[in-house]
Amino acid sequence: MTERPGDGGTGGAGQRRALKITHFRELNVYQNALKAAIDVFQLTKKFPSEERFSLTDQIRRSSRSVCANIAEAWRKRRYAAAFVSKLNDSEGEAAETQVHLEIASLSGYLTAAEFHRLDDVYDKILAQLVTMAEHPDKWTTH
Repeated sequence: MTERPGDGGTGGAGQRRALKITHFRELNVYQNALKAAIDVFQLTKKFPSEERFSLTDQIRRSSRSVCANIAEAWRKRRYAAAFVSKLNDSEGEAAETQVHLEIASLSGYLTAAEFHRLDDVYDKILAQLVTMAEHPDKWTTH
């Protein structure tokens, strides 16, 4: 596999390093999304039981789907359009997670600090996904 730049937004403006990425788990954006999904899971453990089959389930699913779509995008990178499509799906799931986080915060299930911290994490994940989608040639194999 050819040398590839680090994924979007990982090292600050203009700071990129060449990486030989062979697996989606090596992508910084995947690692960030996985950590965020685990954080969401831990925080939702304290949600009220009446939210178990609604908000808790929805936010856990959308946060996990960000990771799953990144993995799918990586496997579809032979085709730029398919790669970008899956990254767009991941963007949608990240944005959905942000909405669920806001609802949880407004409902009193998350503190303002918890909400803002995770909302910022998802903003950074979204920026990474957008950067990758805007430059699929740096990621696709054809």
